[in-house]
Amino acid sequence: MRNSAKLSAALLILLFSLWGPTLVFSQVSKKDIYDLGRLKPIDSVLKVKVGEPAPDFVLPSVSGKKISLSQFVGEKNVVLSFVPAAFTPVCSQQFPGYNIVKDVFDETDTVLLGITVDNIPTLHAWTRQIGTVWFHVLSDFWPHGAVAKKYGVFRPAGYTERAVFIIDKAGIIRFIQVSDINKKPDPKVCALELKKLEK
Repeated sequence: MRNSAKLSAALLILLFSLWGPTLVFSQVSKKDIYDLGRLKPIDSVLKVKVGEPAPDFVLPSVSGKKISLSQFVGEKNVVLSFVPAAFTPVCSQQFPGYNIVKDVFDETDTVLLGITVDNIPTLHAWTRQIGTVWFHVLSDFWPHGAVAKKYGVFRPAGYTERAVFIIDKAGIIRFIQVSDINKKPDPKVCALELKKLEK
């Protein structure tokens, strides 16, 4: 059974790496995407470390619910995926890409929380264009970037890094990845780190 799950995850990751961008841009019109241009790869300083408790927060979701990190303690592992801005090229590939690897999250008893500093109306319009996403998309709009600031991934320009935090069921940070903001992160990294939580 475990080998079957690993094979399933590997196949999904392969599909994403081959067809992910094509699948995304078939749903989002390129004329609606705003290109930020080439940005400094990383422009913030982390305020948390692996092994520390993850700072709690409560944020509004596109679904209309308020979502807190603490509501998952003792129940689920959590992946926080911070992305810089809606309607930008890389972010518009990254969020739908998580649909393709959903089985990895299910197999590892993990929820995904996507976070941007955009407001809810913007996120509502964007998520409708990029297609259905299975996870909560949260707005860190006001106070602007407050959660991103807690984690140390808020940029001086007013948006966030492209960052992933994996938090275990005890609420402890187990993995941090701050990627080059100009590039889509390799989903294999997140999948492999989630598998480590099962050991």
